[in-house]
Amino acid sequence: MYKIVGKKVYHEGLYGIWVEAKVVAKSARPGQFVMLMTDERGERFPLTIADYDRENLIYLVFMVVGKSTAKLSKMGEGDELFSLVGPLGNPSEIDNYGKVVCVGGGTGIASMYPIARELKRAGNEVISIIGARTKDLLFMEDKIRRDSSRVIITTDDGSYGRKGFVTEALKEVLENEGDVKRVWAIGPAIMMKNVALVTKPYGVKTDVSLNSIMVDASGMCGACRVTIGGETKFTCVDGPEFDGHLVDWDEFMNRLNRYKEQEKLAMDLYEGE
Repeated sequence: MYKIVGKKVYHEGLYGIWVEAKVVAKSARPGQFVMLMTDERGERFPLTIADYDRENLIYLVFMVVGKSTAKLSKMGEGDELFSLVGPLGNPSEIDNYGKVVCVGGGTGIASMYPIARELKRAGNEVISIIGARTKDLLFMEDKIRRDSSRVIITTDDGSYGRKGFVTEALKEVLENEGDVKRVWAIGPAIMMKNVALVTKPYGVKTDVSLNSIMVDASGMCGACRVTIGGETKFTCVDGPEFDGHLVDWDEFMNRLNRYKEQEKLAMDLYEGE
């Protein structure tokens, strides 16, 4: 069992939890994720590792989007997850590139943070751009400021930082600072697609983390397959990070919506219990 030893409520429906997972904490690297189950009859679902202490704990951030995350949100300190497996997936390619940009949107801010931190430790000049719909949905700003060279914040409604989208801020950085060597983008699929569209004319390699639907996370079931540069890849074992310029975004987003009807039915039944 994996005990929850800390819980933070960032906003209604947006949570962070510290979980005892000694083996995972010791070996986790930026970009990797875990598969967890809240209870014996629950579904397996992935969450990217947002932080770790190398001793015993990992930090996970999630938004309530369906039955499983709703069940997880009801758990608190002292509760135990039925299962947790990880770290899974290939870690981010951390090296000293020079000037890099890390873009995080929504819950993708949490996934972006350890990447920005390790890039900074590797000697890079790290420009972090984080965005959300409104100020209340922004989080981990203090950590990101501490581990970045510069931070740009955007909100859709202008309630904090600059009004607009992360892509607009990114385009200005690319336009005004022509020596950006690499970009990481994590967030909603449409945001990552648009980031890749912005960076492509500048020829800047852009890594995106694909939040595919996963079942076994071992490459056996094929549920998380994506098309990258015309080739079929599996997010769980080949990713989760891929070259954003090579992703078949239309296919990817269509697959994300494949089970929306069933997900809504499951949530309706859960709320009616």
